[in-house]
Amino acid sequence: MTRTSSRWRALQWLAALIAALAVASAAFAIDTTRFEDPEKQAQYQRMTHELRCMQCLNTSIADSQVDLAADLRNEVRDLVEAGKTDEEIRQFMVDRYGEFILFRPRSPWLYVTPVIFLIIGVLVAVRIIRQRSKLVAEDDSPVDDIAEESAERK
Repeated sequence: MTRTSSRWRALQWLAALIAALAVASAAFAIDTTRFEDPEKQAQYQRMTHELRCMQCLNTSIADSQVDLAADLRNEVRDLVEAGKTDEEIRQFMVDRYGEFILFRPRSPWLYVTPVIFLIIGVLVAVRIIRQRSKLVAEDDSPVDDIAEESAERK
């Protein structure tokens, strides 16, 4: 067997191993939580789809494969088993992780604040532009004289 064929075979094995690990990690991410009570199961499903994974950001904890999401799902499972309402679960998570964990935040400030900063930025930009245009209007020195002065200094 030649040296290149053994390298090629090693690369094939490595690719197969990587593919197997990718499939296995997806299998571990499947949420197998089941409740005997269908109402609790529905509540669990609803809450895990309403809460955001803090690591993945735009993924619910039900759809995320990271360890943090698994911990949050376990926390929701424990709260559902304890008989907490949806609002109590939401409040617990907000107290612990902040409003950002909710896909639909209760506070309108999360939507209004960027608009306020945009308006402030536009007002500051307009003011700066007006001040600079006044400076240009007040400057009556010829451009040629300034160029000549800088040339003489050199």
